[in-house]
Amino acid sequence: MRGLDIIGASKSGTGKTASYVLPMLNKLQKIVKEENKVIRGLVIVPTIELCDQVTRTFLEFGKHLKLQVVKVQGGTPKSIQLERLKKGADIIVATPGRLQDFIRDGKVNLSNVNTIVLDEVDTMLELGFLNEIKSILKECGKPRQIMMFSATISQNIKRLAKEFLREPAVVEVSSRRDLVNVIAHRAYKVDRKRKDELVVQLINDMGIKQLLIFTNTKEGANRLFEYLKSKKIRTAIIHGDRTRGERAKALALLRAEKTQVLVATDIAARGVDIQELPFVMNYDIPQKTDDYTHRVGRTGRANHKGSVISLLTVNDYNAFSKIEKDLRMNVKREIYEGFELTDRQPRQKRPVKKTLREKKGYIDYDKKRKYTYAAQKKKRDAKKADRERRKKAEGKK
Repeated sequence: MRGLDIIGASKSGTGKTASYVLPMLNKLQKIVKEENKVIRGLVIVPTIELCDQVTRTFLEFGKHLKLQVVKVQGGTPKSIQLERLKKGADIIVATPGRLQDFIRDGKVNLSNVNTIVLDEVDTMLELGFLNEIKSILKECGKPRQIMMFSATISQNIKRLAKEFLREPAVVEVSSRRDLVNVIAHRAYKVDRKRKDELVVQLINDMGIKQLLIFTNTKEGANRLFEYLKSKKIRTAIIHGDRTRGERAKALALLRAEKTQVLVATDIAARGVDIQELPFVMNYDIPQKTDDYTHRVGRTGRANHKGSVISLLTVNDYNAFSKIEKDLRMNVKREIYEGFELTDRQPRQKRPVKKTLREKKGYIDYDKKRKYTYAAQKKKRDAKKADRERRKKAEGKK
């Protein structure tokens, strides 16, 4: 409200969208002119789904205000969006690629924009939109307020902020570790060849009616989608190769519980907001902790209960252990009945008992002295042996 630049971080489902939509509406409704509309507010998001979600929030909260909100995104004919822009817009919600196209073609003027939001900015940077974001920001007017929002604050976000933000206020409402408080985590060890079979067994045994399953690749998503359909499980799918209409339909089916399972990749699922979604499953374990955070943030939203199930093959143990360490949680590895392991398991390291001094973080000076004495003795012996070699060599001469 004071016009400060902001870096805002809070876990998924806590209301980040409302935290910038409400102040923007309040600010702009005081200065916009109904007869002479120019674009004053800009929200940039990484995906079509998030673009739809943010636009819905603006329209819902601003339904009694005379503010026009227009979506600029891929997957929709440019002609339709340009027609809406010609009628006048106060706020644009856009994906970077399509907005950059309009700027390049001279179809949109951002010189009057003074309030800018980059939502899910970490995802946009991961998708390679850095140059587009920089180019768009250079087109916007000054002075301006820039706000960056994400579930986590990465080094890339800090670098971008250093270039474009003026002494930003950093508001970190909750750390990613808080996810474990609301969400129940379970992990099942399974043979690689029986993962698909276990998914079906869990869905049937637990009576799951709404489940979001994450895979690491589009190919993996397609294969799992076909397998679940063959087992008579109502399944939909979203990933980068699906059209906008197909993705929207898949989400609508899951929301209405007309499909049991939605198979998704990480990027396609950003912005997915399903009220009281009870289950998320990690079919593949992500390599990054932040990706795990975003995945599990699809459930347990707005303090509703949620459950996360992770399937672990021998190749996933290390990645999952790192995620546990980063989030300071400890998830018991279980073996589901009837799915006893036959894959060769890695050797378990025997834990070495630490002394009380080591547990408290003190240096064990006794061990240090022993180590120092041994090293010094080794050094002295090496010098002595070297001297003797030289003497023998001189005697031969």
